[in-house]
Amino acid sequence: MDSDGMDGMDMSGMDMGDGIPSLPYMQQMYWAVVGTVIGVATVFNVLNWINYRLRLSAARRGVATPAKPKSWFWTCYATLTAVTREAAYASFAPIRVQGFALRFPRLGRASLILGNVVVLLVLCFYKLDPKDPNSYEDIGYRTGFINLCQLPLLFLLAGKNNIIGALTGFSYEKLNWIHRWVARCLLLTVTIHMGYWFADWAPYDYITVKITTDQITQRGLIAWALLLWLVFSSMTPIRGWCYEFFVIQHIISFSAFLAIVWLHVPAGTDGPRYWVYICIALVCLDRLARVLRIAWINISFFHPKQRKNAPNPGFLSCQAEFTPLPHETTRITIKNPPISWKPGQFVFLSCHSVVPLQSHPFTIASIPEDGKLELLAKSNKGATKSFYRHASKNGGLPSSTVDLKVAHGKISAIEGPYGQSRPLHQFDSIVLFAGSTGATFTMPLMRDLVSSWKKARGGAGERRGFLANPEGAVTRHIRFVWVVKSKGQIEWFANQLTEVVQDVEELRRLGADVTVDISVYVTCDELYISEHKGTSGVKHGVVEEISKPSGDTDKKLSEKVEQREVKEMSSETSSEPGEQRKGGCGPNGTCCCRAAVDDGDAISAAVCNCNASESETSSTVEASSIAPRNSSSEQKRRNLLDPAVSVLGGRPKPRNIIRKTLEQALGESAVVVCGPKGLCDDVRLSTVALSNERAVHKGTGAQGIFLLTEYFGY
Repeated sequence: MDSDGMDGMDMSGMDMGDGIPSLPYMQQMYWAVVGTVIGVATVFNVLNWINYRLRLSAARRGVATPAKPKSWFWTCYATLTAVTREAAYASFAPIRVQGFALRFPRLGRASLILGNVVVLLVLCFYKLDPKDPNSYEDIGYRTGFINLCQLPLLFLLAGKNNIIGALTGFSYEKLNWIHRWVARCLLLTVTIHMGYWFADWAPYDYITVKITTDQITQRGLIAWALLLWLVFSSMTPIRGWCYEFFVIQHIISFSAFLAIVWLHVPAGTDGPRYWVYICIALVCLDRLARVLRIAWINISFFHPKQRKNAPNPGFLSCQAEFTPLPHETTRITIKNPPISWKPGQFVFLSCHSVVPLQSHPFTIASIPEDGKLELLAKSNKGATKSFYRHASKNGGLPSSTVDLKVAHGKISAIEGPYGQSRPLHQFDSIVLFAGSTGATFTMPLMRDLVSSWKKARGGAGERRGFLANPEGAVTRHIRFVWVVKSKGQIEWFANQLTEVVQDVEELRRLGADVTVDISVYVTCDELYISEHKGTSGVKHGVVEEISKPSGDTDKKLSEKVEQREVKEMSSETSSEPGEQRKGGCGPNGTCCCRAAVDDGDAISAAVCNCNASESETSSTVEASSIAPRNSSSEQKRRNLLDPAVSVLGGRPKPRNIIRKTLEQALGESAVVVCGPKGLCDDVRLSTVALSNERAVHKGTGAQGIFLLTEYFGY
C-alpha cells in the first residue's frame, strides 16, 4: 500500500496484526516513558524543596550542622543525589588544538539524549523487521505516527512559561538544550520515515513519480527540509551569528513546519492531527500568558502605589534611566520596579525609543533590598551599543566615576523575571567563581546570602508556617573568586565587595559563625576571562553588573588607577610541576599573567609585576593616597577596595580552592561558576574529581557537592 491508499482511511486505530501493537498504542508508550522521566524529576524537586525547608528550620532551632542529614532517609537521599551528580557532571577533558577546543558532553546530558534515541528506535522497529522489504511500508506508517507524538514535547520544552520547568525546578533556558536535542531526535526519526517510504518505492522506480505527482509526498519532503533548516539554524555558530535574525526566522520556520505537517497528514486520518492541534494550543497559551504577564507588570493601572510615587506617572509603569560608565558600560536603572525577583534571575528589557522592536534579556544586577532594578550592559554590538550611545549622548561621556550624569528616563517595558535554581541558602559552604563579566551572576548571590545572615541575626528570619516563604540561611562559609583581565575592572564591584566585608565583620563581632573569603585574580588567560558572548536563551550580548558607588573618585584618581594597571601583575611561576612563566605586558599596556597561582601567600606579595617597584604593587589601592583632595568629592571618597580582599596576578587553581572549602564544610556544599567555557570546564572537572576523592557515597557523611554552571555563549 502506498500513501495514495491512505486517502479516506482512518489510520488512528490501525492494527497491523500478528501481535504487532497498534500505532496509537506506540504513541502512548512514548509518552509513558516521557511522563515517567518528568515524574521522577518532579519527585526529586519536591524532596529538594522539603529538604531546603527542613534545613532552614533546623538552623533556626540552633542545630549545629543543619546541612548534614540526620535520619536514615535523608542520609540515603543525600548519598543517592551525590552519586548521581558525580556521574551527571562527569565528562572527558576538552581537547585543545591551536585555539580550538573540542568539548565532550556531560555524562548526564548524553545519557538523557541517548535514552531518548533508544526509546524512539525501539518504538519505531518493535516487532518489525527493518531488513525485510515487506515491512518497509509498516515501518513507514509506524515512524510517521512516532514523529507526530514527539511534536508536543518539542513545544513544551520551548515555552518561557514552562510547565515541565515548573514541575522539575528547571527554568526554560536550562531546558532549551533538551529542546534542541529533541528536535534533532525528531529529525532522525523523520529521516527514517522518509527513507523507508523511498526504499518501498525504489524497486518500482516510483520515487520520482511520487515526488512529482503526489501532494502528500511533496508536503512531507517540504516538512523534512524545514525541520532540517530548523535544526541547522539552531546550532551554536549559526544561532550566535545574528540572534535577532535567528528568532524571527525560527518563528516563521516552525509555523510553516506545523502547517505543512498538518497538510501532510492525509485528510482521512483526522485522528493523528490532534498532535498538531496540541502544539498550536501550547504556542498560543504560552504567548497569551506572556502577553498577560507583560500587561500586568508594565501597565501602571495595576500598580497604584508605584504610580502614586512616580515623578511622571504615565500609562506604562517603568521608566529606565541610562547612565554611561567607564569601560563602555551602561547602567540601566528602573526605580521602584513593579516586580520582585531572586538573585540570579533575568528580565527582558524593551526600550523602543532607543532600540526599536527589540527585546533583550539582562541579568538583574541588584537585589530586592536595593529598592531598584539595575541592568548593566557592556557595549558590544546591536542593542547594547545603542544603549551606550544614548547614555553617552544624553548623559555625557564618562571620564571618571565622579558625578556621572544620567540620561533622562525612557519609557520601557520589562518581561520576567525568569530563571530558577536550587536556593543556595541550604548549603553549608559555597564557592562562587566568576570569569570577567560572569560576576553579574555570582555577586547578587553572595550579597543575598549576606543579607540573609543579617536578617536572621536581627530576628527577621522568623516565619509563620512550613509553606511560607523561608528566611535565613544554613550557610556558614562563602568563598568568592573573581577573574578579571584588568585591575581597573575591580572598580566595578569595589563598593559591593567592601560592603560585604564590612557586613561580615559586623556579624562576626556580634557572634555570628560566618566567614567570607574574597579573591580577585588578574590574568590575560582568554580561557578564563574571554568576553566573547552570544545567547543561550538568556544572554544577548555582554551583560555586566556594576553597583552604584556610594563613594566616588575624580578623573585624576581614574587616571592613576589606569596607570597602575599598566605597572602591576606581570608574571608568576606556577607551583604546579612543568608550569612556565607566562607574564608580561599585553596589548594597550594591559598586564598579562597566565600562570596558575594560589592565594595562600600574603596578599602584599606581588605575584605578577610589570617592572614595578614593590611599593607600587600593593594589592590594595587607596583612593585617598593617590588622588588629590577635592572639596566636591572628598566626603564621598573612600578606599577603592577593602584590604581584606586579596588581589593576585594570574589565574586561580579551582581544584585547590574548592578542596580547601570542602575540608572545612560541615554538610552539603555548593559550587557555582559563571564565565567562559574554559573556566566552567575547569571548575566542573575539579568538582567531579574532588567528589570522587571524598567518596561521599562510601560512608563519609554524604557531604555532597551541588554544581551550578552558567556559560558565556549562545
